[in-house]
Amino acid sequence: MSKPLDRPVDLRSDTVTKPSAKMREAMAKAEVGDDVYREDPTVRTLERETAAALGKEEALFVASGSMGNLVSVLAHCGRGDEAIVGDEAHVFYFESPSVAAFGGVQLRTVPNRAGEIDPVDVERSVRPPEGPGPRTALLCLENTHNRGGGRAISAAHTDALAAVARRHGVAVHLDGARLFNAAVALSTPVAALAAGVDSVGVCFSKGLGAPVGSAVAGNRPFIERARKLRRLAGGGMRQAGIIAAAALVALRDGPQRLHEDHAKAKLLATILAQSGEFDIDPASVMTNIVIFNLPRGCPTDPAALAAAWREQGVLAHHIGRGRFRAVTHLDVTSADVERAAAFMVDIAAKQRKQAVLA
Repeated sequence: MSKPLDRPVDLRSDTVTKPSAKMREAMAKAEVGDDVYREDPTVRTLERETAAALGKEEALFVASGSMGNLVSVLAHCGRGDEAIVGDEAHVFYFESPSVAAFGGVQLRTVPNRAGEIDPVDVERSVRPPEGPGPRTALLCLENTHNRGGGRAISAAHTDALAAVARRHGVAVHLDGARLFNAAVALSTPVAALAAGVDSVGVCFSKGLGAPVGSAVAGNRPFIERARKLRRLAGGGMRQAGIIAAAALVALRDGPQRLHEDHAKAKLLATILAQSGEFDIDPASVMTNIVIFNLPRGCPTDPAALAAAWREQGVLAHHIGRGRFRAVTHLDVTSADVERAAAFMVDIAAKQRKQAVLA
């Protein structure tokens, strides 16, 4: 067994990071006002810079990515409408109760294949306007794709999907929680990745490292609808510049270091693959998310394995059926990743041998 970790290595998500000293200073010095009255200057600055970065007319600061997706879906859809989503999409997998409960919006799934969906599947899923079913109002996309292993989706693929939607008068929303990761991985401006969609959400508290906050962006009518829906969802904030200040630091500085997280994810995948204890192709790792599997037929209990890792100070998610997810971020170093990977491999080998002998 490797030498015990002197501190935990938390690979559950890039949401676990702590705000930097620069963020804390910005929060302490932030100019603030009542954002419900649109009087918070720091929020206004964040929204302007976010809209400019994404190539959209306006942006709206929201408390979380889930809130951003919720108000976006409801801004595009009426009660009884239908939205097309991938069957592994975050909006479907983790957020579908909210759009159904608060908006009466039905979700129709198409297959996700390594994070992508096929334009042909979208074409087949659009309801005919004269039919008895719900109106197809929205296509929801995701970039990077969480359950697709952090796959970065190209602008060309997004544009092809958007073209199908537009032929049928269907709006397009992009869940771009980690869109800046995709931009870095693809060496493509973030605005180009969002150019083909009607609305886009980004998260400041994931790879960019802010303690809280997301934004949605689109044209002015969309943002005005989203603003009203944010208020209905309890998202009208007062002196929100205190948290917007940290998000501004994240927006301005965060993208420049995302390649470091991607390199750490590739390192983790390489060590796990070389061990033979897990199925993972390092070449498939594009950003900061690593999804790996126990080999087919492995007798190890995956939940017990994840629990054993936790006891030794390595935190990673078992996401079901022998699949695990680990996410690199600014609060773990390459040395942390190497040590954590060694623990993960050693414990997996030990538990596999015990299971075989049992």
